[in-house]
Amino acid sequence: MPFKIEVWGDYACFSRPEMKVERCSYDVITPSAARGLLEAIYWHPGMRWVIDKIHVLNRIEFTNIRRNEVKSKISARNVSSAMKIGTPLYIATSEDIVQRAAMVLRDVHYVIEAHFELVLDKMASGDNEGKFCDIMKRRLERGMCYHQPCFGVREFPANFRAWQGGEIPSAYPAEERDLGFMLFDMDYSDPENILPMFFRAKLVNGVIDLGDCEVYR
Repeated sequence: MPFKIEVWGDYACFSRPEMKVERCSYDVITPSAARGLLEAIYWHPGMRWVIDKIHVLNRIEFTNIRRNEVKSKISARNVSSAMKIGTPLYIATSEDIVQRAAMVLRDVHYVIEAHFELVLDKMASGDNEGKFCDIMKRRLERGMCYHQPCFGVREFPANFRAWQGGEIPSAYPAEERDLGFMLFDMDYSDPENILPMFFRAKLVNGVIDLGDCEVYR
């Protein structure tokens, strides 16, 4: 059963991987971010969300902000050392804090069309498609989630609800825009070698159709 979920918020940042230090967002939400948003609402090991279409309801607008970040990260070597000899393991924000510029989206509003596929080897005996559908409907009606959905980063929370029905309006009703290569998702088939997947994003009449896109690894 397909679902249509309306999501909106004040800001969003879907970071381009080619920007190493200062963040710069893609023009629209990525399929992987949309999947993560739905998993925040309802996730189960016996199902996997698949994003079909992304409708862009508001025009794409960027703004520049400055954000406090830490310049260090805890490495695997430091974790191993802490486990073996008990060295302190922490990041002191007062010592590592830096201000970095970020180009983010503002006033974002999307409708995500998605369905789920069953993962048969991870389903319990009482799990079935109808059960998963009913649970997702109830959670959307009640505004329930496992953790607050966000638009790319935790500072930008996402509001959500089931689409109320009717025709979905578009900010680009008669335009076709090439948004270039965009992150599609991560390939987790080999846990030792997780690879990014990209696709050529095209916004046609305000809709990105993921059902017929070519994915590059």
